[in-house]
Amino acid sequence: MKVINLHQRESELIQLAVDNNRQAQQQIYTQFSPKMLSVCRQYIKDIHQAEDIMITAFMKVFVNLKNFQNSGSFEGWIRRIMVNECISFIRVNKKIKYIEDETFFEERFNNVESKFSIEDIQFLIDGLPDGYKMVFNLFAIEGFKHHEIAELLGISEGTSKSQLSHARKMLQGQINKSKNYSYGTE
Repeated sequence: MKVINLHQRESELIQLAVDNNRQAQQQIYTQFSPKMLSVCRQYIKDIHQAEDIMITAFMKVFVNLKNFQNSGSFEGWIRRIMVNECISFIRVNKKIKYIEDETFFEERFNNVESKFSIEDIQFLIDGLPDGYKMVFNLFAIEGFKHHEIAELLGISEGTSKSQLSHARKMLQGQINKSKNYSYGTE
C-alpha cells in the first residue's frame, strides 16, 4: 500500500488515481466534492438528486482520468464533467421547452445588493423555468459563450441569447419584488 503525502503535487496524485490507488481517488474526491456538489446544485433543485448526480459524475471522472492531459485546470476538467452529467440528467428526466424566440434584449442589470445571501440567490435561480435556468447557469456561472451553449443543448445561438434575456428579466423582476416587499411598498 502506498502512502500519499498531503502536499503531493496534483499531477502525481492524478497518476496514482489513474493507477487505481484508492487513497489517491479518495483524496481527489474529498478535495473537490464540496465544490462539485455546489455545481450540481446549481442545475438540480433537489440536494439528494444533486448529490447522486455528483457521485455518478465522479465515477466518470475516475473512469476517464487517464484522458486528462494536464493542460489546463484539473478542477475545470472535473467541473465540465459535472455540468455535462447534470445536463444529461435533466434531458432524460425533464422535457425542457426552449422558446424559439430569436429576438433578445441585451440589458445590463445592476449587481444584486449584498443583502441577498447565496441561498436567496440560488432560490431565485431555482424559480426559473428549466430552460432559462440551464442557459443562465451555463452563461453567467460557467462562463460558456452562446455558441457553446447552443451546441451543448442542441438549440440555436439566438435561442440561447433569448433564454438568457428572459432569465435575466425574470430574476430582475423577482429582485425588484423582493426589494419592494422589504421596503413595504408591496
